[in-house]
Amino acid sequence: MSDIATEHSRREAWLMAARPHTLPAAAAPVIVGVGLAVHEGLFAPLPALAAFVGAALIQIGTNFANDYYDAVKGVDTDEREGFTRVTQSGLIPPAEVKRAMYATFGLAILVGAYLVAVGGVPILVIGLASVISGIAYAGGPFPLGSHGLGDLFVFVFFGVIAVMGTFYVQAAAVVAPIFPVGVPAGTVTLAAFVASLPVAGISTNILVVNNVRDLETDRKADKKSLAVILGYRASRAEFVGMLALAYAVPFWFWLSADHSPAVLLPLVTVPYAARIARTVITDSSGEALNPALEQTGKLLAGYSVLFALGLIA
Repeated sequence: MSDIATEHSRREAWLMAARPHTLPAAAAPVIVGVGLAVHEGLFAPLPALAAFVGAALIQIGTNFANDYYDAVKGVDTDEREGFTRVTQSGLIPPAEVKRAMYATFGLAILVGAYLVAVGGVPILVIGLASVISGIAYAGGPFPLGSHGLGDLFVFVFFGVIAVMGTFYVQAAAVVAPIFPVGVPAGTVTLAAFVASLPVAGISTNILVVNNVRDLETDRKADKKSLAVILGYRASRAEFVGMLALAYAVPFWFWLSADHSPAVLLPLVTVPYAARIARTVITDSSGEALNPALEQTGKLLAGYSVLFALGLIA
């Protein structure tokens, strides 16, 4: 193989390791957090951009961590039906993937230094917890994803904290001095929490699809994902329940808060969500669920854009 071809294949391998199809989970909370901040007159572009870059780096770092730890712990095998894992398949040496993981999290911490200056101690705590949890999802003595806690991790960190954190740093930049020690008034609100729930729910569903697809191979590898613990029926009920939560939230904003009917814009994605749900409910093969996984990411992105536009309107 020529040097050019080798370099091209390595770039493709690193792209597979980064898993760009998961990046909607990083962009979605920022989009919604910005939409709510604009509605509240608290939009701050630089903190919002830094929040997105930091979230994307944490997402990629977590992907590297999963790829590395699932391979070295024997969770990923040749029987797995999901997307290619570069460590397990031998495309990239484990040591290189591990170094990339730490380097990516290091960059996230550098970006976070600016956000800490804006948001103070609360952002310092959230940022460090996010990085530690990203590693602990698949690594460490008690990997969260192997003990039924992966869904909760995604719901909290890629949903609730990500949306509320994006709103918080913008609000803090507008209403608070540099490096606030406490939580400035008006930066943590009920509206921000409720707005985070659709992102939390659909982001969790990305993991649900992944874990339903891998249920049998995870069980053989003694990885106790929530899907392994609950089984197919309850996992599929979780998927439908998370969708129900996502589509209930716009009605809360319309009926209980100061928003126009435009906040119901995400409802136009219901037919698309229903098609994905039908696949998840009726099929467990990688052939069907790999496309459903990508479609759930697209649903998250589309829902978030429409929800943000509705909040702004």
